[in-house]
Amino acid sequence: MLLLRPPGVYAPQDDTWLLRQALHDAALAPGARVLDLCTGTGVLAMTALRMGAAEAVALDASPRAVLAARCNAWLHRLPLTVRRGDLTDALAEAEHGRPFDVVLTNPPYVPSPRRELPRRGAAMCWDGGPDGRAVLDRLCAYAPSLLARGGTMLMVHSALCGTQVTLGLLRERGLKSSVVARTTIPFGPVLRERAAWLEERGLIAPGQRTEELVVVRADRP
Repeated sequence: MLLLRPPGVYAPQDDTWLLRQALHDAALAPGARVLDLCTGTGVLAMTALRMGAAEAVALDASPRAVLAARCNAWLHRLPLTVRRGDLTDALAEAEHGRPFDVVLTNPPYVPSPRRELPRRGAAMCWDGGPDGRAVLDRLCAYAPSLLARGGTMLMVHSALCGTQVTLGLLRERGLKSSVVARTTIPFGPVLRERAAWLEERGLIAPGQRTEELVVVRADRP
């Protein structure tokens, strides 16, 4: 799929394609209402539309990502709704009687030496706080509020952030959850740069230079 990606917008890569494969494997029901949170280029939301979703809403906090997703939707002639926003905006929509049948999200999850999440720049795409869970924990806490009854969330992140933590939090919120896809990849540039810090924190083993990516599926009964 041809995609326009301005500087500062997250480039679709291994985690994107793993999540897209999980979406295909989930066999999206025709007519579903889909949310793509942290959409980046919009590729996942556009995939959902091509699979038969009746409506897809793409949200991203980055103005450049919003522009990219709108341009890509226009380029591929897909009726994608793209807005600047985050989890708070998605919750407001869901709580006003418009919950989602499917939620897709590739949130920032890379552990960062900076305690505060960045508000601008490319690091918005990946920095997830000291343990990588600043955004993940909020998504787990509010997932039931986003989903319609019988709805499904598919979320990708690194096992460095704690796969069992994610599964446990989702189950505490009454969702059936499991890992539906995984792959191991070499560290990218950001993790290679932070490897010594990750070793000091005990987040990786000495000399470790690979990470496991997982897609977690959560279903609301």
